[in-house]
Amino acid sequence: MERRWGARIAARGIYRDPVRSSRSHFVKVSGLRWLCMMLLVPIPWAARVWALPFLTALCPSQRYHDSQGKRHKKLTDWARQMVKQVSRWLPNRPIVIVADSAFAALDFLGAARRHATVITRLRLDAALYAPAPERRPGQRGRTRLKGERLPALGEVLADSATAWTELTLACWYGEHDRTVEVASSTAVWYHPGMPTVPLRWILIRDPLKQFESQALLCTAQEATPSFILECFVQRWQVEVTFEEARAHLGVETQRQWSDKAIARTTPCLFALYSLVTLAAQQLFSTGQIYRRCAAWYPKPQATFSDTIACVRRNLWSHAYFSISPHESDMGKIPRPLVDRFIDSLCYAA
Repeated sequence: MERRWGARIAARGIYRDPVRSSRSHFVKVSGLRWLCMMLLVPIPWAARVWALPFLTALCPSQRYHDSQGKRHKKLTDWARQMVKQVSRWLPNRPIVIVADSAFAALDFLGAARRHATVITRLRLDAALYAPAPERRPGQRGRTRLKGERLPALGEVLADSATAWTELTLACWYGEHDRTVEVASSTAVWYHPGMPTVPLRWILIRDPLKQFESQALLCTAQEATPSFILECFVQRWQVEVTFEEARAHLGVETQRQWSDKAIARTTPCLFALYSLVTLAAQQLFSTGQIYRRCAAWYPKPQATFSDTIACVRRNLWSHAYFSISPHESDMGKIPRPLVDRFIDSLCYAA
């Protein structure tokens, strides 16, 4: 969500602010809604996974499309097109899509599962069924899509006979070696008039009672619960990318209002996040990634602010920070002071 105001911004709408809202407090915001697809990749100098944007689309509201006389495309419609586009780019590579609960929709899952494996949240009251029985020889009528109705996940969660398995994750939202209890099985998610989606569901329960129990789904029934949980926990890095793009790349500070400028600027800023990371990879291989620490703030690993500062210093050093070889032009400013000035400039830019 890019918070923007202005009567001339045609695609602007009123949406729920996911950052400022909570379960007890609902906040609406005026702005532009973007759907961003990112690559989750481990970064060696940060010792964690980063989400690198590579495909961004503007998703206006239905009111905007009605005013323009265009057919409205829901968020899941844009997501389906983006998944198909990535599948065309990478036809021989398995793709795993990790999304939030907004994409736990049968129309999206039914279309995307042919191109990628989708992992997202699942409602505890979803209508789950057993697989359809095999068709008997000579049987009349159409082939069945589902079997018997299975208990809802909310009932499975409350059932004392449910078998729970302890699973330890190395990284659970910033924590280390967090142990949770999981229960998993396969089922078919069915609703009349919608695609039938076979899936693997997972119930997650916290032994320490620090978070509410929740359910996940994966369209690949052969996937293991540990793989699904590890992928879903990494999705939080998407929110980190949004916040760092606001803080360091100028997202939400643009002043243009024309449709073409809006459609270009924000995707380019998100792409700049990935380009900075790629440029920093070459600096890391030569040992040029530095961490800016303070006595009251020990920093064990480099962050994005350190990364973009190192990239700026490398790009600007040849054009602006080079020192003349003539001795007559040197000596007035000590070199440590110059380095300190350059460091402050690269971090504050």
